[in-house]
Order: sequence, then C-alpha cells, then structure tokens
Amino acid sequence: MYGKKCIDGSAETTMTAVVAETGPDVGVPWHYGDPMREQRLLAAGEAVVDLSHRGVITVSGPDRLSWLHSLTTQYLEGLEPGRGVTTLVLSPHGHIEHAMYGVDDGETFWAHTEPGAAPALVSWLDGMRFLMRVEVADRSSDYAVVWSAGQLGSDHLVRIGPDSLAGRELFVARERLGDVMSRGPRAGTWALEARRIAAGVARIGLDTDHRTIPNEIGLLGVAVHMDKGCYRGQETIARVHNLGRPPRRLVQLHLDGSVDALPAPGAELELDGRAVGFVGGSARHFELGPIALGLIKRSTPVEAPLTVEGIAAAQEPLVDPDIGLHVRPTL
Repeated sequence: MYGKKCIDGSAETTMTAVVAETGPDVGVPWHYGDPMREQRLLAAGEAVVDLSHRGVITVSGPDRLSWLHSLTTQYLEGLEPGRGVTTLVLSPHGHIEHAMYGVDDGETFWAHTEPGAAPALVSWLDGMRFLMRVEVADRSSDYAVVWSAGQLGSDHLVRIGPDSLAGRELFVARERLGDVMSRGPRAGTWALEARRIAAGVARIGLDTDHRTIPNEIGLLGVAVHMDKGCYRGQETIARVHNLGRPPRRLVQLHLDGSVDALPAPGAELELDGRAVGFVGGSARHFELGPIALGLIKRSTPVEAPLTVEGIAAAQEPLVDPDIGLHVRPTL
C-alpha cells in the first residue's frame, strides 16, 4: 500500500488516499488515513466510497427482462423500474459463475459486477442472445459505481437491495465521478469491506470458490428466486434445497485480536490440525475487532473453535448446517 493523491475522474483532489496495490480492490482508495473513523462515518450515514474498479454492464432491448429471467436465478419478468435485484449466472452444475447487482431504468437493465468480471460476463450473455431483441454492452470505461451511506441527489440511477449494506449504489458517468465523490466525506474500501463482513454478505470470487453453490452462502431468496421457471443450474439448487444440508456453510469468524495480522484470502481454516474450509475477506472492524468470512464443511461442529494461519477463530454460523426445505429462515 502507498499514499498518493487520489484522482476521481478528471478532477484531482487534495485528500491523500492510500490506494490498494493488490487484492480484489486494487486501484481504488483503501482508506484516507483513518479507517476506523471512516467506518464510523459509514455507520452514521455520512460517507461515500469509490467503487470505480467494479465492472458495469447494460442489457437493452424489449426482450431484456424476459431473456435475463430465463438465463439467471432471479425473477426478472415485469421487473419494475428502480427496484434493485441480485441475480446469478450458474454453471450447469449449479456453481456460481457470475453475480449481477442490477436495476432497470425502464429501457435498460444496468448491473455492476466484480472487478475484471465484466468482459467474460458480457461475452457469455452475448453468446446466448440468438434471436432475442437484446443488446449487451460492457460500459465499465464510461460508467463507475459509487456507494453512498446517504442521499447524493436524484441525478443518477440508484440501486438499493438487501445486500447493498443499507446504502445506495450509484451508476455514475466517469466524467462526473469527482463531483459525486465530493458530495460527502470519503471512506475507503477497508471501511466498506469491514461493514460487509460484519453484515455476513458474501462476495463472489473472494468468499467463494469455483465449487460454491448459492445454498452454501445464504443466497436463496436474495439472489435465487425459489418459485420461478427453469434456468441453468436449477436442478442442483432445487435438489439441495429439497433434501437439505448443503456441502458447506458460510460463517463469520471472530479472530484473535492479540495477533497483529489478518489471514490471507484462501488460507485454510483448520479444526484440530485438519483443513475444514478456507477464509475469504477479512478486516478490522471499529466495534467487532478483527473479523472474516469463511466457508467450511457442513459437518464442522457449529461451536468448534477454528484456527487459520495460527490465529484462533471463533465461528458464528451464517448458514444453518441443516438448511433446506424443512428449515424456513426469515428472509
């Protein structure tokens, strides 16, 4: 990490930012000098976060919603303008390949996705068009995403969903990014990641691997509609839901605060020296201390203390080991 002046769009600010050099949030401000204060600003509804490294795609055309409905996990037919949704592209075996965090403006479906994921997602969608009246485009070079804890005016398309961390995700033309970021105190991705981990919201590609199915990370009812027609990967989702007991489960980890380190993403979680899963994102939270998310084997006892890279980790279950049709969580 290193300190430098942060450039938002075409306007250089005088605020010194520490910009992430590695990891999934490379290239955007990690923090602005006081990450604990920035977390408190988020909690108070007073900060904005630059997420301009995320991919932005659009799907336009009169068939866009029915077409996306047929391909992805969410119920999108008749989606009313302005309602935020999350939808997934699954493999034929039900493994998560892409996540889209979207909103329709009445003419175009806008979505943001993980950094670097937009080209592959657009390529796959474009290959599924056939005779449908849709156009798919990667708009990442023209539009950026800004997360806001409060109102930033009504001149941008806004997504609000159950996984938007009680904030608002704005689609902003890149030439206006500096102006939008100047409308409130700034916070870095450290603060937002700490908020996300504390909320137990999994991040695709960081808290998941190539084998992850939605049932394991609490996405049924959030990103997967349980009463819609067929889509790729549905058979696996339905089978695990009907029989219960997904292979793995998402947990929140409370790490030993006496150790001045956080585990690397992908580090093995161990029980009595035996690997039972892996760690995803981790952060130091302004109230909870060092925390992380982990994906562990379903059979791991819920009260069992774990270790990761020599750090003690107490688990808090986020997904019931026996979740399925016989378990009815409140969504």
